[in-house]
Amino acid sequence: MSVLILEPLEADILEWLAERHQLQLMPELVSDPLALRDAVAQAKAILLPASVALDVNLIHHAPRLRAVGRINAGAENIDMEACRLANIEVVRAPTATASAEAEFIVGALLSLLRRVPIETLDGSLVGRELGCATVGLVGLGPSVRQLATVLPIFGARVIGYDPGLHHADPLWAQWGIEPYGLRELMQASDAVSVQLAYFPRYRGLMGERVLGYCKPEQVLVSTSHSALFDEQALAEALQSGRLLAAWLDLMEPGLLEPGRPLHGVPGLQVTPRLAATTRESRMRAAWSVARRISEILSVPEPHGDFRPTLPGVEPDLAAEPRWR
Repeated sequence: MSVLILEPLEADILEWLAERHQLQLMPELVSDPLALRDAVAQAKAILLPASVALDVNLIHHAPRLRAVGRINAGAENIDMEACRLANIEVVRAPTATASAEAEFIVGALLSLLRRVPIETLDGSLVGRELGCATVGLVGLGPSVRQLATVLPIFGARVIGYDPGLHHADPLWAQWGIEPYGLRELMQASDAVSVQLAYFPRYRGLMGERVLGYCKPEQVLVSTSHSALFDEQALAEALQSGRLLAAWLDLMEPGLLEPGRPLHGVPGLQVTPRLAATTRESRMRAAWSVARRISEILSVPEPHGDFRPTLPGVEPDLAAEPRWR
């Protein structure tokens, strides 16, 4: 077996892959971890849905694995370091969803600004216009270039922050975004869009030291992993009114359960990864992932099938050797 496919793919993509590689479609393995562990033993590539994690132990049972593909989701539950050590390429298509995410963010900002009212001097409750807002972009993800083009068309001022990009980098001017520090961005923005790629070192980045400086009546949209936010700080910002409303499109399981800080908090809207999920973006991503996996499998394997020992996994000295 060359490619193990655990999620539905369009017929023309399957036909294209089947002409080049041996396929095995087994979506039922998503709910059967033990059977999945047995199946990956012969796989050279896997297409994994977002619900299936790839950790050290599963990699340990996949000595022939060379690539893992993910179509319309992030890599939060893929152990990237273990994949690197095992010479497994993680294949994604982040730019394939850029236009879908940009459209979603603009629509969400328009919605929050218009339907979450503010009070005027005469006591009336009214919405606001995106064209009169300063929009702060946190993270220069794939969707940002389109956002930086579209938002000024409405008349919005666009400012931005990215922890990996110096304020003097020419990319800011090239994209027409004013670079700001994160706290200063929160103080200046009427609306904030967070699309920063998640890494463990960023967990809780959007905490009290950031959310405590929200501009009054600010609204926020995030397509990033909710782990970027300190849940207690986000709950306090919403309850206090410092943050008027927040729309999170990627929420960790259990974050809204009773007893957690965000349970029942006013002004919070949650959606299940809608930003990147469109028919068009899925097709672009699926074709991109399929083509890259085919390229990887078309390159002859190196002599021998040596796989370095993975951290946290005891080597099985009685197992069949991994070299030929």
